[in-house]
Amino acid sequence: MEQSIEQTTEVLLCLSPGEAADLKEGINFLRNKKTGKDFILYKNKNRVRACKNVCKHQGGLFIKDIEDLDGRSVRCTKHNWRLDVSTMKYVNPPGSFCQDELVVEMDEENGLLLLELNPPNPWDSEPRSPEHLAFGEVQITYLTHACMDLKLGDKRMVFDPWLTGPAFARGWWLLHEPPSDWLERLCQADLIYISHMHSDHLSYPTLKELAARRPDIPIYVGNTERPVFWNLNQSGVQLTNINIVPFGIWQQVDKNLRFMILMDGVHPEMDTCIIVEYKGHKILNTVDCTRPNGGRLPEKVALMMSDFAGGASGFPMTFSGGKFTEEWKAQFIKAERKKLLNYKARLVKDLQPRIYCPFAGYFVESHPSDKYIKETNIKNDPNELNSLIKKNSDVVTWTPRPGATLDLSRMLKDPTDSKGIIEPPEGTKIYKDSWDFEPYLNILNAAVGDEIFLHSSWIKEYFTWAGFKDYNLVVRMIETDEDFSPFPGGYDYLVDFLDLSFPKERPSREHPYEEIRSRVDVIRHVVKNGLLWDDLYIGFQTRLQRSPDIYHHLFWNHFQIKLPLTPPNWRSFLMHCG
Repeated sequence: MEQSIEQTTEVLLCLSPGEAADLKEGINFLRNKKTGKDFILYKNKNRVRACKNVCKHQGGLFIKDIEDLDGRSVRCTKHNWRLDVSTMKYVNPPGSFCQDELVVEMDEENGLLLLELNPPNPWDSEPRSPEHLAFGEVQITYLTHACMDLKLGDKRMVFDPWLTGPAFARGWWLLHEPPSDWLERLCQADLIYISHMHSDHLSYPTLKELAARRPDIPIYVGNTERPVFWNLNQSGVQLTNINIVPFGIWQQVDKNLRFMILMDGVHPEMDTCIIVEYKGHKILNTVDCTRPNGGRLPEKVALMMSDFAGGASGFPMTFSGGKFTEEWKAQFIKAERKKLLNYKARLVKDLQPRIYCPFAGYFVESHPSDKYIKETNIKNDPNELNSLIKKNSDVVTWTPRPGATLDLSRMLKDPTDSKGIIEPPEGTKIYKDSWDFEPYLNILNAAVGDEIFLHSSWIKEYFTWAGFKDYNLVVRMIETDEDFSPFPGGYDYLVDFLDLSFPKERPSREHPYEEIRSRVDVIRHVVKNGLLWDDLYIGFQTRLQRSPDIYHHLFWNHFQIKLPLTPPNWRSFLMHCG
């Protein structure tokens, strides 16, 4: 039996934004000057495919094929083998091989990276043929948002349980009413998979209730650069059985059930997805990954589920000034929604799962203070995506409702079987119409009067702890009330990240500038507890202006992903203040 090895990713070539913009339509020959390795990139409008410039036959070098009138093929200098780089298939000799593709990623500044995953298709190790499934043997029940309850033989597995409380401080709330027995379902699980650290997947309010009943429940996460449970001690949630597993290796649960966690190609430091296999039948859950496994995924799985909605970002709803008019925002959101729908539909068409389910997008900005966001942050309709998929493929689609159960065996045998999907009983409440805001707002409000903020030196203490500097950016931070007006007695200060100073006025040198207005309860809660700025940005608790209109990737990436793992030592700070 082949021994699995942990999947790794290697950057083979980096192109600057300028070099990426200079790529011509069609074939581009490139070399990494440091390593001497050669690559071929084929550009067709906005899509780029890439491979090593090495022929599969005997390792020869490809050159321009002068007989190619369409500008799509290259010729090997050794034995004249020809490769169509628009399809990555060899055309001479015909039907012989496919070229191994590299993962092409654009970074946040529009530079380009070529990545190689090794092994590229780890699920092919120790392959198993699908076996017969009895009716009822594999059942998938939707609970809410990204949470699925899977019955797999005599085992139960749950994905991403967010079933109570808010996510991203106070910005996101559940759209659907979870089944009333959700806690019992969690307690009965044999294992729980949590895909990443965002609070709509890693929900501490949910896990707190679970831990009170079953603290030793086995929880599995990927071995990401920033640990998924980096904030467990601070959270106060008592979980004792968290398992960190390497990427791309089958985890055996019993003789019939195994699973494999894969990294995201765009955010490998935090995002993961999962393949669950039972008796040879694969269930693929790509969750929120932008490019799961760098875009290389198993084809023709029994069931595929993925996010679909969009709107999970502070951009552009929280921005103002310059081009950010309401009309511009509406047009941008509409275009982005359409692009996301088309991308998901194309991915489903390419992978050809037997059944596809859109999930992980059922949230709402329900707090009254976020009415503007709720009205402008329009999200995709899962039924619209499923209709688009049906136009272009024969894939069966399922729009889930809380408590609905899909019987995999029945659906694979006959998608029209009336018992294939059991809907919730008639009269079941599907959508939430009220949320218990108060307990969670009280937690945030408790930070406002904390002793830390009686001393203005907390500002230097906090940003020194954060550790971001040597970057030409000046930020004005303004604490605000609910309506983003300056909070009476709140702080309004400048941070110059070039030398990490706190000037009274903007420096005279040329510098990019951002103004960040943050609701005082959320910003102080984040500062006090050393939390990531996702609560501010993804949670829509800020309003932003910037000049010039440039996205400062290094700044936001640091405060959203790379802050220290332990919070500031405020006890020591207060002792020195005293």
